[in-house]
Amino acid sequence: MPPRRPIDRLRTLDPRLIDTLIALALAAFIAVQFAFGEQPGPEADVVNLITGPLLALTLVWRRRAPLSMIVAFAALTVTNEALGGGLFSFPESDSDGIAPFASLLTAGVAFYSLGAYERERLATIGLVVGVTAFWVVVFVSAQVDFGSFFFSATLAVAPWLFGRIARARHLRLLAAEREQEQRARIAVGDERARIARELHDVVAHSVGVIVLQAQGARRVFERDPERAREALESIERTARTALADMRGSLGVLRREDDERALAPQPGVDDLNQLIEEARASGLTVELSVEGERVPLPQAIDLSAYRIVQEALTNVIKHAGAERALVTVRYLDDELEVEVADDGAGPPAQAADGSGLGLIGMRERVEAHRGRLHAGAGTDGGFLVRASLPLNG
Repeated sequence: MPPRRPIDRLRTLDPRLIDTLIALALAAFIAVQFAFGEQPGPEADVVNLITGPLLALTLVWRRRAPLSMIVAFAALTVTNEALGGGLFSFPESDSDGIAPFASLLTAGVAFYSLGAYERERLATIGLVVGVTAFWVVVFVSAQVDFGSFFFSATLAVAPWLFGRIARARHLRLLAAEREQEQRARIAVGDERARIARELHDVVAHSVGVIVLQAQGARRVFERDPERAREALESIERTARTALADMRGSLGVLRREDDERALAPQPGVDDLNQLIEEARASGLTVELSVEGERVPLPQAIDLSAYRIVQEALTNVIKHAGAERALVTVRYLDDELEVEVADDGAGPPAQAADGSGLGLIGMRERVEAHRGRLHAGAGTDGGFLVRASLPLNG
């Protein structure tokens, strides 16, 4: 883990502590400047040494209550001038004097904070209060000229505008972060829905095969122990494969980061193993591959495998078929998979696609903008044909 930078450590501090340190530092700066600088007289010296640090200490509330801070700032500014101080000696038309730097810096921080941390309406009210206070100082100090009014207004408006710009940028960043989080939540929901479909396909197929194999083993257990033993071994292999797939999928559901710990997903090249499992249940299954094999996108490859898996599961569980033919066609711009059987024909729920398996197949096909046919075959039985475009 790389060492933390000083700026990173600073960001972890309590904002109230940071504001307090800023206020204390500026209060000390003002006190030192007026303690060792030239003063108009002893009364001004005492007034500035009292009101100057108090002016800086209002910055303690610069984030928590910006409007209240600027009102207190304005009140102290006017009080200081009324008592003969000189925290803000705005330049006269015939003088080269400027306000003490510590006071200017404090005013800049105050109005920047007002613009950066207060809502628009209240920030505007605070700006008017601050500018009004500065103009009162101009009148009280008898420095009534355009230069003094312009300088005092700029001292408030310029840092306030910088604060508003910083606030707008901060709000845009927050909105972008919220949008990113929303997209991440949607992506997580989509991923979990996909995993749920994977689990349904794995469990439905594997359990269906296991049930049929167990029934067959029970029937031949006494007269043909060897065939019963082979059926039990097939049950064990099927169950182990199903458990491994389920652990992989459930492991992803338990993870909260974006890493995926899944084993390589099955595809069209794994159909032989799937067909062997179906044959172990007593169903005669043949595989036919037409066209020139081409590399498939991972999503298409997985979807084709799951569609065939679900179709074979339906044949085993519902069709009462003895034979099934699985056909994979590599066409110019799409992959077509077809599962046909010689069973009793479409199940009752196939007419409206209400079966969970058919719904899952239809969702997979629609996700790739493909086409799905699930219904009576041309020679009887049941036919599932899915066409998946290869060009997206």
